[in-house]
Amino acid sequence: MQTAGTPKDLFGHPRGLTYLFFAELWERFSFYGMRALLVLYMTKHLLFTDDMAFGVFAAYMSLVYVTPMIGGMLADKVLGFRKAILLGGILMALGHFFLSFEHPVFFYGSLGLIIVGNGFFKPNISSFVGDLYKQGDTRRDAGFTIFYLGINLGAFIAPLACAWFAENYGWHYGFMLAGFGMLLGLFVFQRGLKSNIFESKGLVTNQALFSKKTFGIRNGNLIYIAAFLVVPLFALVVKFNEFEHYIVWVVSFLLVGYIIYILQSVTPKEKSRLLVAVYFTILYTLFSAIFEQAGSSLTLFADRNVNLVGMDAAGTNSINAGFILLLAIPFSILWTYLSNIKKNPNSPIKLALGMLLLGLGFVIFAMSIHSADTFAKTSMSYLVIGYFVLTIGELCLSPIGLSKMTELSPVKYLSFVMGVWFSANFYGHFFAGKIAKLTTVAEGETSVFGQGIFRYIVEFITGTTPEAAAQNSENFQQLFSYVSVYASFGVLTIMVGILALMVSPQIKKMMSGVH
Repeated sequence: MQTAGTPKDLFGHPRGLTYLFFAELWERFSFYGMRALLVLYMTKHLLFTDDMAFGVFAAYMSLVYVTPMIGGMLADKVLGFRKAILLGGILMALGHFFLSFEHPVFFYGSLGLIIVGNGFFKPNISSFVGDLYKQGDTRRDAGFTIFYLGINLGAFIAPLACAWFAENYGWHYGFMLAGFGMLLGLFVFQRGLKSNIFESKGLVTNQALFSKKTFGIRNGNLIYIAAFLVVPLFALVVKFNEFEHYIVWVVSFLLVGYIIYILQSVTPKEKSRLLVAVYFTILYTLFSAIFEQAGSSLTLFADRNVNLVGMDAAGTNSINAGFILLLAIPFSILWTYLSNIKKNPNSPIKLALGMLLLGLGFVIFAMSIHSADTFAKTSMSYLVIGYFVLTIGELCLSPIGLSKMTELSPVKYLSFVMGVWFSANFYGHFFAGKIAKLTTVAEGETSVFGQGIFRYIVEFITGTTPEAAAQNSENFQQLFSYVSVYASFGVLTIMVGILALMVSPQIKKMMSGVH
């Protein structure tokens, strides 16, 4: 419940939320600014094939979300939120600036720096937000939705600003602007620390262990050194991304093993809740695999097959974030209002609705082929409407799931469980890369979506068959390869959403009082 007399300054929420909001805003500005440029930079400037670009992008984006498990564990055991966030921010800023040097060592090394930095920054700033609220505080969902607004404010501005700099001054200036965004995020967070806004929250969790020396060096400093030393390892995995599936197996083994260990060491009530957290993470993984076409295949789809108005292909990455900006506060108010009148859908239902709407959004993308002109360019309205629908789905799933992780997790494993939640993006991006590669079927090959049940799904939604597409121009064939993938996976996602709705009552029981 709310505590009387708690200082508030942002929509009735704890004061620390303001600083975490703006720190995350600028960190996400840097992250999404670079993300919007990356695939286009590889295909247009470095002249990578689509397959190569999708492979690098998927490996980079997936590893960005596996390191939070390690960063979360180190914060839980040793560093605390504050030092982990500062270390992560410094590594990420270096990564963005090094991208401005055109050399393979800097290119892959920069991606490695951002991967490691994100592991320390991302789970711990989200956990810090949860730490601002007491257990059972009714403001929690609304607070995380506001925090999510900060994420998307940065994500909205960044593709437009970084794309403008890249277009007018060169790719490397776009990357440098992203680096300055990260420095601003660090500055805001440091101001919050100096102002003592967070009081005793987020400090080193085990000062004795942090200060203890190993090989004559304090353990805390060893963590800093190790963070830099593992950068080349991640850079190599991104470069040789065809072997990433081995990393997936190793991560899965470690992740499942540690979750089993936790399940054996907690109470039955905590065990039940933790299993729900795992279920939510699996749903989020499926969501992410489809949703994250945005940075890869959807960006190239927009570049090649959409009549864009008012922005370039990189700028289309801001559409989703723009809708978040318009809808986040209304949704925050909506959840609070529905709670007050006891009509707020429970979390399992919200996540199921998120899956349904995501699938519908991709079906709309697929339907855009009906508006194709003689150059195989489709109306931008389908892109905008599709993004609008899947954004509503995202607001039903992502901030709610993020909020529930802080309630469903056993207290002493909070940062690790937050890292587990973000691991959904690791798996999601890995599979998103596989899905994106399905849009690059070579001439003469028959796509899996031209056969069996998928053929009927694609024909029903697009009104086009593989044979009809083959009789048209190469541009139209490329368009058909995009929409056939979107139609098929859109329908599959809707089916998962329906199944999630069906099991939601049982999942609610397992949450043991968490709404």
